[in-house]
Amino acid sequence: MVMMWDLQGSSQPRQQFSGHSMVVTGLAVSPDTSQLCTGSRDNTLLLWDVGTGQCAERASVSRNLVTHLCWVPREPYILQTSEDKTIRLWDSRGLQVAHVFPAKQHIQTYCDVSEDGHKCISCSSGFGGEGCEATLWDLRQTRNRICEYKGHFQTVASCVFLPRALALMPVIATSSHDCKVKIWNQDSGACLFTLSLDGSGPLTSLAVADTVSLLCASFSRGIRLLRVDHSRGLELQEVAGF
Repeated sequence: MVMMWDLQGSSQPRQQFSGHSMVVTGLAVSPDTSQLCTGSRDNTLLLWDVGTGQCAERASVSRNLVTHLCWVPREPYILQTSEDKTIRLWDSRGLQVAHVFPAKQHIQTYCDVSEDGHKCISCSSGFGGEGCEATLWDLRQTRNRICEYKGHFQTVASCVFLPRALALMPVIATSSHDCKVKIWNQDSGACLFTLSLDGSGPLTSLAVADTVSLLCASFSRGIRLLRVDHSRGLELQEVAGF
């Protein structure tokens, strides 16, 4: 089940979306906030009307255990990663598969789309440096693989584009079960900085907080606030925890 809350209102959920038969593992809101797409380990995607809470579309693909969903900015498309090692692009108009990217060698754990909607990244499970990478893809007509980012030694659980205001150049950030957050040059694939959050356990999620910081969720130490420091190039510093 998915619940929607009004942060300024009642402590009770404003809307509930119930239709999956297994745990919900992906959620994406349309750019105009009128629709919600959810994905599950039950191999299905559901498209919801946010206002009414009613399911408008349902799609199912065999062995498509959803790991993450991301709506493409200003477009009717939804990017989805899966345990079947595949990245799919869905057209929300009828909830049909519009494109399937070449399958990877490992489970695809997460995906993100650039602010301009031209590129996307996905990341892989793995161990001992096998797999454990992030991959940059072209979302336009060619839809080719552009670059890979290798350097983690365990599953890469999250990957995000960093806004230009935060990084001053095209970069991405990844977090991994190896307790490390890495910043990469988007174009060259070079690792620019590595922050080790020792004692945090597997790092499970990464998100842009504002123009100077990231939030990183960990298995053992909650959420860590990371500040971008430009005084000696591009570095990350852990400044707080929740």
